[in-house]
Amino acid sequence: MREFLFAARSGLGFLTTIPVGISMEGLAALGKRVYLFPVIGVLIGVLIGAIGHILGLFLQSEIAAVGTIVALYYLTGINHLDGLADFGDGVVAHGSREKKVGAMRDVSLGIGGVIFCVIVVLGLFAAIGEVLGGVVGVVGGGAMGLAAGLSRGGGFLMVMVASEVCAKQAMLTISAFGRSIHPGLGSIMIDETGLREFGVGLVFSGVICWVVLAGSGLLLLGSAILVAFVVLGTANRNFGGISGDVIGATNEIARVVALIVAGVCGGCEMWVGA
Repeated sequence: MREFLFAARSGLGFLTTIPVGISMEGLAALGKRVYLFPVIGVLIGVLIGAIGHILGLFLQSEIAAVGTIVALYYLTGINHLDGLADFGDGVVAHGSREKKVGAMRDVSLGIGGVIFCVIVVLGLFAAIGEVLGGVVGVVGGGAMGLAAGLSRGGGFLMVMVASEVCAKQAMLTISAFGRSIHPGLGSIMIDETGLREFGVGLVFSGVICWVVLAGSGLLLLGSAILVAFVVLGTANRNFGGISGDVIGATNEIARVVALIVAGVCGGCEMWVGA
């Protein structure tokens, strides 16, 4: 049990900026229990969902969406967003696989990385704003508006929980089915993630998504897993395998795709039956 809790704490330190402490021993323990990623996704989703819910009560959905995105990256850091930037640089680079891998590992930011990050952040803004649009603001609504907002706003929290769980399951998916192209933190996760870890995470993720959003939650989960395989195919074609940057990129892309699916399906009104 102590090793399990040590791995969970290390996962929290790895996936968030919460100062719980992290070490190479902790990363090794986490590597043996990578199925904990979706569990940590629940916590991230609850915290960000609660923040977005509160902002949505008092602000226009577009402004609340900006605040929610700021809170998201304040809580989770930008390591995965940096991985997305590196992934974008590698994908758009010309030349052999070796040159593409070199571009991905280059510390300089290229236009490919900028474009990939801009698209994802804009997607987050649009999707979060759409889902938050189901929250009734307080301004001009009085006590009845606040009550309605509290009731319907819970839907945003559920969507955020599902989207974060989906993003973390996407990370497990690409790690389980991909092969490492070079040693590093990413290779630890790739080497330790097999079908057992993927299956355990999938069962947990499926249960959580079903509990919070019923059948619609499974739709979000399916979309995130599909994203993982699309990113895997792209990485295999361009780099001959995957790395920590590719796993981080998968997290960012899968999250925004899950949120877009939620937004397209009707925002909070669908999730709470309003």
